[in-house]
Amino acid sequence: MTETSATFKAKSTVKSADLEHRQKINFNIGRYNAVVPQGKSQFSDVHLARERAKNVKWKAIETLDHQLEQFEKNFGKNGGKLIWASNAQEALDEILSICKEKNCKSIVKSKSMVTEEIHLNKFLEKNNIEIVETDLGEYIQQLDNEAPYHIVTPAMHKSKEDVAKLFAEKLGTDPKLTPQQLTLVAREKIREKYVKAEIGITGANFIISDTGSIAVTENEGNARLSSAFPKTHIVIAGIEKIIPSICDLGLFWPLLATYGTGQKITVYNTIISGPKQLNETDGPEEMYVILIDNGRTNILANPKQRESLYCIRCGACLNACPVYKNIGGHAYGATYSGPIGSVITPHLQGLDEYKHLSYASSLCGNCTEVCAVKINLHELLLENRNEAVQTGAVSLGEKIAWKIWKKASLSRRMMNMGNGKIKNWMVNKIFTGWHKQRGELDFSQKTFNEMWKEIHPHK
Repeated sequence: MTETSATFKAKSTVKSADLEHRQKINFNIGRYNAVVPQGKSQFSDVHLARERAKNVKWKAIETLDHQLEQFEKNFGKNGGKLIWASNAQEALDEILSICKEKNCKSIVKSKSMVTEEIHLNKFLEKNNIEIVETDLGEYIQQLDNEAPYHIVTPAMHKSKEDVAKLFAEKLGTDPKLTPQQLTLVAREKIREKYVKAEIGITGANFIISDTGSIAVTENEGNARLSSAFPKTHIVIAGIEKIIPSICDLGLFWPLLATYGTGQKITVYNTIISGPKQLNETDGPEEMYVILIDNGRTNILANPKQRESLYCIRCGACLNACPVYKNIGGHAYGATYSGPIGSVITPHLQGLDEYKHLSYASSLCGNCTEVCAVKINLHELLLENRNEAVQTGAVSLGEKIAWKIWKKASLSRRMMNMGNGKIKNWMVNKIFTGWHKQRGELDFSQKTFNEMWKEIHPHK
């Protein structure tokens, strides 16, 4: 068992028994479930909308090289500077180089999962550069020195009392403040940072090929402030975020809002095509877009797993997953949690270390059912398991155990052999992997086949 697998099992065992944690998550996901139907009501045929979105992403990923080159060309025409990064270290080095060039001491950053993926905050702090999360949920997590718990709602696992207590400890506020008062405190603290920061960093929900633009979706306006106030704006995005046309946003923005938060459209939807032009009063003097691979071409090269690159990071699969709702986001030990994280993390960070995530699923298919772009997530989880076996990323003992299980399952004579006690002993004592994480199995004394023959001896 790898260290990451052992850690995952230990964390998930603790969290699944934490009833207070489960209550908080079920409460917050319950609120999400209550409003999603309102967002869906804007579509005359939501299944058709999802199918069309999937087809658009299929086109984008199948022609990814062309789409990225077109984006580079058009973004350059707008005065932007594009940087290619094959891995996390290259991206970090490029960002540090820009910071040194601008003599940067302070950065404001809006919510971005890819910056979590490359551990940007820790890197900049080691280089004595202050970086402040401006999204409220991310700000809360930064204060608590925790990674985001959820793709969309980073502090989903915290109650209002938890946040009030955290603010009291870190900021010296009254521990009895209401959510509204806590928000005002955060606003006051963060607003000071916008005007002092030399650089603003954002992610991108979509990269638009035909206009050379990036699109940002948010509800707080902090991404707009992070990109407009500082003199330099840096965008960090994965290469899979590309869409062919600005016209596609008419489909993707409502889908992302509906499946992400249950809204018909998010409060702020911004298209940024480059730095401030001569006739413009707002915006940065310089704009960089760093497009990062960091293992994404491993997925692109895999004909079956390529579909996972269609993901628009709405987080719907996390909210639907019975495993996620029990063990939470931090147990996964990876940037991307839930079903989509279990699909892509083994390919981004190594199958040997992270193959166990693909087994953290009931295979109920609820993730596939709710996916905004109809990715067959549960099938991809199965495919990951198959790849782990085919590439030898499983132990000899596991291979032997499953061969025995398969041979017995395909033999009626062996299945009828002995009584329930023998089968109970085999599964609960010999196959210890089953019993460690589950209750004991109790087989019937007779199989259905044996009982049928007793009732119908001549059939």
